[in-house]
Amino acid sequence: MGSLVPFQDLNHMPDPQATASSSAGLSAGATTGVAPGFLVPKIEPKTEPIDEWQGQNHSVSAFFSNSQNTPPPPPSSSSSSGDSDVYAEFNRVSELFRSAFAARLERYGDLSVIDAIDPVPEGFQLPTSGSPSGVGDNRLSKYVVSPRPSAAKFQRPQELARVAALGLEDQKHFREIVKRTRMIYDSLRIFLMTEEMKQFGVGCRRRARGDLRASSLMRECGLWLNQDKHIVGSIPGIHVGDLFFYRMELCVLGLHGQPQAGIDYLTAWRSSNGEPIATSIIVSGGYEDDEDIGDVLIYTGHGGQDKLHRQCQHQKLEGGNLAMERSKCYGIEVRVIRGFKYENSISSKVYVYDGLYRIVDCWFDVGKSGFGVFKFKLVRIEGQPELGSAVMKFAQMLRTKPLTARPSGYISFDISCNKEKVPVYLYNDMDADREPLYYEYIDKSAFPPFVSFQGDNNLIGCDCVSDCNDDCPCARKNGGQFAYDYSGNLMRGKQVIFECGTLCKCSLNCRNRVTQKGLRIRLEVFRSKETGWGVRTLDLIQAGAFICEYAGVALTREQAQILSMNGDTLIYPGRFTEKWGMWGDLSQIYPDHVRPSFPSLPPLDFAMDVSRMRNVACYISHSNEPNVLVQYVLYDHNNLMFPRVMLFALENIPPLVELSLDYGVADEWSGKLSICN
Repeated sequence: MGSLVPFQDLNHMPDPQATASSSAGLSAGATTGVAPGFLVPKIEPKTEPIDEWQGQNHSVSAFFSNSQNTPPPPPSSSSSSGDSDVYAEFNRVSELFRSAFAARLERYGDLSVIDAIDPVPEGFQLPTSGSPSGVGDNRLSKYVVSPRPSAAKFQRPQELARVAALGLEDQKHFREIVKRTRMIYDSLRIFLMTEEMKQFGVGCRRRARGDLRASSLMRECGLWLNQDKHIVGSIPGIHVGDLFFYRMELCVLGLHGQPQAGIDYLTAWRSSNGEPIATSIIVSGGYEDDEDIGDVLIYTGHGGQDKLHRQCQHQKLEGGNLAMERSKCYGIEVRVIRGFKYENSISSKVYVYDGLYRIVDCWFDVGKSGFGVFKFKLVRIEGQPELGSAVMKFAQMLRTKPLTARPSGYISFDISCNKEKVPVYLYNDMDADREPLYYEYIDKSAFPPFVSFQGDNNLIGCDCVSDCNDDCPCARKNGGQFAYDYSGNLMRGKQVIFECGTLCKCSLNCRNRVTQKGLRIRLEVFRSKETGWGVRTLDLIQAGAFICEYAGVALTREQAQILSMNGDTLIYPGRFTEKWGMWGDLSQIYPDHVRPSFPSLPPLDFAMDVSRMRNVACYISHSNEPNVLVQYVLYDHNNLMFPRVMLFALENIPPLVELSLDYGVADEWSGKLSICN
């Protein structure tokens, strides 16, 4: 496994002021902070506009500190004990470090981490993700899962470190930790927003800030990641292209530790050498002098803006500006997160992690408004995956002008033949295979007639006028609580969900009618070298959102045995892994929050034939780490032996990312996984 590489303490190195003036490359006025005769403004963090919302007492800073709006939950039992084996041995320590700090090493041993930095030597290369490692799983995992912070006041870390190398297994390990943490955050946010909407009413002008409350509760329970070290470079488990809807989620994961400021840095008073160091920035168009062309970025420093984000005074070389200059001086890479407005987003902006950049130049200039600003030129480090923001913009073009974006490769612009509410693309730029066209497309599963007949005996409907409430018969069938929030997102997974059916008097816009509305996300079936045929999304999919039904022809056990002898492709719904049990599991926040046992399903003993009639879902590939979960739903009949197989997003899925399912155990006879591919 990888190790945490410390930085050298600069207290015993040449005068930092001399180093700053000689290496910064700034003008004479910049070395003192402002040019001669400039007015010195009050230094404020480089901020970005807060999400547009209405309400009172919803301060971001109030939630970032100890929240007084909700009582603290009991302590979490997931906090790690002890950190004696958290840090790996130093791979290589320079002669200067050993000679200057021999006494300190004797006192603290090889596990000491100094909260300062060392100038990056010529030819330094970032460690690759495939580097060999020899550290066990538990060592770095204790570093990632932070201990419960002090209830008195939350403190940012005072130590600077870099994760040196991660092997393939370690990457999977930390990716799973990040996914699980994000799942808790998303499900908790949806739960809190739903509870607040119940309290104040759906039509209330007050906007619920579930993102702030969720992050506050997770911090109190010690569920924030990477909080014991201020990490330089890549964050374990976070990939280029990962998408976030809220700034506070960046704080929860340790990707960017400022809830509103655009520059995250180790402050000077926390650093042993008295110099701040920048570790990440957010670029979201808040400053008029920013220039963004993707791999090269001209980033404007902070300060000198009024409440309307207009430049009104000159900037000064302090705080984040000085941290950026120091990172440039020492060759320290910074993480870049881009924020921009995106259609169908649940928040005012989406944030995409675009990888590591290096600051190659900085200078003091006159901005467009006529005031002095600091500018920093950042160049993206080579060898990283494609920019996530560029992929999202490309997907946006595919939805409007597909032939302009990709002139060749399209076989069909709607293989559903208008049976779905949105078209389903078919794309193959690899070979001449057109197999998805050679079957009948169905948007819903076909069940034997006796299924509805036997289930209708217990079919009852509600008498709700418009939207159902928690006291109606449909709510009681669901254990007294609906599974969806008011936006149609899965709030809590269950063994089976009873939606309102044909006998219910509620409107079609009822919150308990989600899956029966069909596919609303634009999907594309495509040819892949890795998975054969696969499915990717052209839209941005929010965690918990409904995707589509897994459609085929339902068969009894006897029918399945006959067809399987002919070699027909069968899917066994009872073998899908129960990922629904993970979604909405808030037991780490609320200890009395248990997995729902009602309503329950008997063991499913039917199969689905997808050899001749199927839909787009049948081309979703198998994965042990899926981003889609299976949820069983009933709405047109009450036969528990034949529920419908519905698919929901297990995480935020960016555009052009392939969908994946865990199909479960292999077939007992053939030993192969029974999937369409």
